[in-house]
Amino acid sequence: MDNSNVKHWDNDHFLHPWEGMATLGKNDRTFIEGASGIHVMNEKGERLIDGPGGMWCTQIGYGREEMAEAMAEQARNLAYFSPFNNSNSTTARFAREIAKRAPGDLNNVFFTTGGSTAVDTAIRFVHFRNNLLGRPEKKKIISRQKAYHGSTFLAASVSGKERDRHWLDKADDLAHFLPDVNPLYRAPGQSEESFLKEKVSDLENAIVALGPENVAAFIAEPVLASGGVIVPPKGYHESCLNICKKYDVLYISDEVVTAFGRLGHWFASETVFGIQPDIVTCAKGMTSGYAPMGAAIISDRLIADVAGKDATFSNGYTYSGHPVSAAAGLKSMEIIEREKLLEHVRRVTPIFQDQLQQLGQIDIVTDVRGMGLMGCVQCSVDGDPQSDLGCDYEIGSQIDIECQKRGLLVRPVINMCVLSPPLIISESEIEQMFDVLRKGLEATSTWLSGIRGQ
Repeated sequence: MDNSNVKHWDNDHFLHPWEGMATLGKNDRTFIEGASGIHVMNEKGERLIDGPGGMWCTQIGYGREEMAEAMAEQARNLAYFSPFNNSNSTTARFAREIAKRAPGDLNNVFFTTGGSTAVDTAIRFVHFRNNLLGRPEKKKIISRQKAYHGSTFLAASVSGKERDRHWLDKADDLAHFLPDVNPLYRAPGQSEESFLKEKVSDLENAIVALGPENVAAFIAEPVLASGGVIVPPKGYHESCLNICKKYDVLYISDEVVTAFGRLGHWFASETVFGIQPDIVTCAKGMTSGYAPMGAAIISDRLIADVAGKDATFSNGYTYSGHPVSAAAGLKSMEIIEREKLLEHVRRVTPIFQDQLQQLGQIDIVTDVRGMGLMGCVQCSVDGDPQSDLGCDYEIGSQIDIECQKRGLLVRPVINMCVLSPPLIISESEIEQMFDVLRKGLEATSTWLSGIRGQ
């Protein structure tokens, strides 16, 4: 196939997510044209380890013939049904399998098109429930700085990544943001225990200041993924849940990234962090990236509050519960269980995290952090975590260039490299991935020294 024109077509016609207007129509993106296992192949035929796992989502790896067959069989039998008026056995089975694995009484699965629409659905249901309970003023959503919950209007409104909030309108009256929960930025000499108490107090103080009668929910990622793989201090989520219960505030656990095996369990909220949320949102690994899908999973207790009312939850999507996506989800779930991938993740996590920590010795690295098969390497020119934004972008871009030269695809998030490889990655492949990343970081450090010496 002649691909000589595709870069022009890409620049002329494909508006990408987070498209920078300054470079619009002038980008030289890597084209991913094939993949197998943990590797992707670019337009030059070069094989690269997929460090970010697509975008946190390729749990079982690429090129699974049985996934393609399951999706093709479903498409041949039934490619689509209207979820507004009908149902389908494949989708119903998938809902049941998710409910069986979700924590506590989270038995009600509302299928969406992805993570953003899952969060929108969760917020809309919270508002819907409060309207039916006769408390229409109870609508505020508390979130956190650095949190990312999506790019649809409501989801973006409760996302706290400052640099994403500059140019687009949001429902500013809806959201309230707590200060950064990253232990890296605690006060000099402050213990982690003291930092934990401070962060929990931030939540309680916000609820009291806003008025419990006005606060509907607290939304939190177990690990703040796109914000830089920020792991809150131990006990944070449990303490926050207790505060929410005290003031009748619902707890939405945004597991778009952490669910379906990223931390070695189907869901992380209960098993890893010891909390029973009122709503869990998920997407990403639901289908291992083979088809778009997300879900908001709602507790029986909340459903009981609205069941039997003369009202309609007027929320939904043409592709809610799409049967081909549901078939992909069922097959992915089957593969994860058959190949014991959750156990595998738990077994290789110490190797992954040890390799990650060793990168902290490199001079441009200011912090390394992670959990499960999630990691972040944060860099700066002068070893200052609060370095210049322009320099930060340059560092991230150069690390990407140096790693791709050596056979590793990374995801630069400004001055951070985030890692979330396919769950099937082996011990030797983990070591290979970090070896390439180390060389890429060292080469970037040398490049920076050359630039600064001129």
